[in-house]
Amino acid sequence: MLNCIPMERMPLERLLTELNPLSIHGDAKKSISSIAFDSNYSDPGALFFALSGAHVDGHQYIDSAIDRGAQAVMHSKALAAYRPGITYIRVPDTRRALSRVSAAFYRHPSRELTAIGVTGTDGKSTTVSLIRQLLVNIPTGIISTTTFGIGGEERINHLRQSTPEAPHIHAMLREMVNKNQSHVAIEATSHGLSLTNCRLADVEFDVAVFTNLSREHLEFHGSIENYREDKIRLFRMMAESRNPEAFGVVNADDVANEHFVRAAGKRKILRYSIRNQEADIFATELRAKPDGTEFLLHTPGQTTQSGIKLPGLYNVENTLAALCTAAKLQEISVHELASKLPELRGIKGRMEVIRGSMDFHILVDYAHSPGSFEKVLPFLKTLCTGRLILIFGSAGERDIGKRPRQGAIAARYADIVFLSDEDPRGENPEKILKDIARGAAAMRQKENLFLIPDRRQAIFQALKLARKGDLVAALGKGHENSIIYANHVLPWDEAEVCKEALCSLGFEA
Repeated sequence: MLNCIPMERMPLERLLTELNPLSIHGDAKKSISSIAFDSNYSDPGALFFALSGAHVDGHQYIDSAIDRGAQAVMHSKALAAYRPGITYIRVPDTRRALSRVSAAFYRHPSRELTAIGVTGTDGKSTTVSLIRQLLVNIPTGIISTTTFGIGGEERINHLRQSTPEAPHIHAMLREMVNKNQSHVAIEATSHGLSLTNCRLADVEFDVAVFTNLSREHLEFHGSIENYREDKIRLFRMMAESRNPEAFGVVNADDVANEHFVRAAGKRKILRYSIRNQEADIFATELRAKPDGTEFLLHTPGQTTQSGIKLPGLYNVENTLAALCTAAKLQEISVHELASKLPELRGIKGRMEVIRGSMDFHILVDYAHSPGSFEKVLPFLKTLCTGRLILIFGSAGERDIGKRPRQGAIAARYADIVFLSDEDPRGENPEKILKDIARGAAAMRQKENLFLIPDRRQAIFQALKLARKGDLVAALGKGHENSIIYANHVLPWDEAEVCKEALCSLGFEA
């Protein structure tokens, strides 16, 4: 759990003005010291929210929260009994209430910041990082899959949630305000934007950025249309901003782009592209190299020779999105920022090169969706003088339909594929790998297709098989620090495991 910053106690009745409770049982005038949704972290004086989740119902842990010191409970289901001295507030939706109360408890910190939300299937974490790097001399916080950047301090995101729960979000925003940061870039995932979870429902966004859309998380959203609608919500939220200068940034090359433009209403929209020269900012003459891409940067009436030291054409797209955003916020031309592009840094687990004494190449990347495979694998193929060897899997208890698509795309580009555990969770790991393998029908098991659930062993076998000029790419885990199984969580660092395997094979890493 995050350590939330200390706050003054707040009268419960003041927080209740944010809601329309169905009933109140007990004293509403008492003060609350903190907000909790996990009974294990229910401190003395806390207001505990009983959340109904897919696997756990918080109503079962109300007594546990009270035993740990909670003085008030927010619930949505009828309760059999009430304990003396405890205030019970019944609401229609405890998740919606959690968001509203969290924003109020931390005194609506997003209203004191310029909040930039980045949504899309791929590229969110990188784009968030690039925006912060391009906001030169502007103190900017960051909330992303990999990192929380608060007051100049970098904290690893250990939550396994790209978008944390509402109390964590608003606590971090308040800490940013207290540490004199004026802007924040937030990775706005579909889970975070969804009204089912309401993690971002009460963040007031001034800027909305859309990267791309492809199939992902359908086990949660149900359909690609629902998935798209949850991402579009970011632009609707931006359209309702109190800031008259609020604006959106959209990838003109994505087929879904007009849905996002319409959601922005009358707000200004900036379009970027690597294909459409009618966009506000576009790149041409892209020359990809293993360590980056050179290109011509265009706006109407001006062209600048530029480039980035981040591999892959998709990173050009991420850079253009960040460039649009940062230039508009600083009220300068994108060409004025172009000199900063070669200084941009990537993030852990995104096209991370593993260096050593071997005569083949290794990299680690987070690509885990069919859309990201379609972007990453053609690029990796161009880097190979030998064979392309892939190691990847697919998450358990997530979209089953994407698995054979991953296998089919991999079979199209890779010479050898090792299928291995990603996060099996409660599913049978071997079944997940067989689901992927069905899409790789052109490959032959135990010849160029290997199903090895143990990811450490799969990496070792892939590196053992590699020879001069080959490229071994470990995909899907990236920066993540664990592999989740049904009954345990395995600590994990993909880059370090690759280095350990190299050393065991006699190479220096």
